[in-house]
Amino acid sequence: MAVSRPALPVDDNVTLGIVYMLMTTLFFVSLDASAKYLLQSLPVPQVVWARFVFHLVIVSALLGPRLARFVRSGTIRLQIVRGVLMLVTNGMFFLGLQFASLTTATSITFLGPIIVTILSIPLLGESVGLRRWAGVVCGFLGAMIIIRPGSGLLDIAGIFFLGTAFSHACYQIITRKIRTIDHPYTTVFYTAVPGALIMSMWMPFVWVEPSLQQWGIMALLGACGAVGHFFLIKSLQAAPAAAVVPFSYASLIWATLYGYTLFGDLPDLWTIVGAAIIASSGLYIFYREQQLKRRDAALQKA
Repeated sequence: MAVSRPALPVDDNVTLGIVYMLMTTLFFVSLDASAKYLLQSLPVPQVVWARFVFHLVIVSALLGPRLARFVRSGTIRLQIVRGVLMLVTNGMFFLGLQFASLTTATSITFLGPIIVTILSIPLLGESVGLRRWAGVVCGFLGAMIIIRPGSGLLDIAGIFFLGTAFSHACYQIITRKIRTIDHPYTTVFYTAVPGALIMSMWMPFVWVEPSLQQWGIMALLGACGAVGHFFLIKSLQAAPAAAVVPFSYASLIWATLYGYTLFGDLPDLWTIVGAAIIASSGLYIFYREQQLKRRDAALQKA
């Protein structure tokens, strides 16, 4: 999350930040859609490998001569742990994606910010009031509406997606810790390093020779991850988090469009209801966090 600023920037900057956030969601859902397509014919480890290796290659190319400067980290251990958590997040998400639609997968993983609220108590020493706890409970209720435990529809996928949300929440907690230590480009680089190294060691045991088209989609997978992270950084640099983060829920729109266009999937009524509850809960928790930050800032100035 971006460092708070004393005042909102001019409208053009806010508009630009929103555009960047919309592009972020488009690229991240494009990553998910590419993965779901590849998972029809390639093993999960190989798709995960492509996501991180091509991410690393593209980030290195974009940084160019500046790479040597951004490779230096002031907290290399946390960067590695964060990268491993991103690997776990993608691995579990791709495993679940084999059994569920893009919209369903995207909806459940929006539990991430809600889980962050819970983990911020022991890990960041933050206090959570009754109203934010109500948002947390409502968010999990929304997830249960989508998963419908015992229905047999999403039993396996639901477990993977809940694990995805939890590991991604841990990833976000560490991101908060290191945002004042390392440059954002350093963090984007190390996002891919552990995954690329670990999955490369696994490849000799599971490798399936891709077609030329599959190679292209694997490269697209990594490109979407790398470019999505760059747009996310640009979004939070252009405007306050309060102005742009709510637009991250546009992912649900992209996921529905991709799901219908590429796979013929449309969300059912329960998925729509559950997604709406999760999104509303996440936005409410974010709104309360912003209120408390402004109150604390006012008290410090008083």
